[in-house]
Amino acid sequence: MGFKAVKTRVLNCLATGQVLHEERNSIDIKNLLATGLISVEQAAQIIGRSSGARYSSSPHHFDNDIDVHVIKTTFLGLNWYIKWYFLDPDSVFISFHH
Repeated sequence: MGFKAVKTRVLNCLATGQVLHEERNSIDIKNLLATGLISVEQAAQIIGRSSGARYSSSPHHFDNDIDVHVIKTTFLGLNWYIKWYFLDPDSVFISFHH
């Protein structure tokens, strides 16, 4: 799946509330979406503005059949790091921070 398809799919998940968060250490600083410090609408704006220039994907370390997607992007002067995977029908966010 290319960047445009991944971006469309994650934006659809955000728009329809199909969003989960992976449990992890330091969630309070590593996943601002999970803690409510940024809204779903803000997350969609940040991802929506990303160009894909600094997009990558790799297999999840627990399950090689799941692709983990990473976007590094700059939005309103902040460098964002966004990491997630799809677990139908949801997007599962691992990280969403600057």
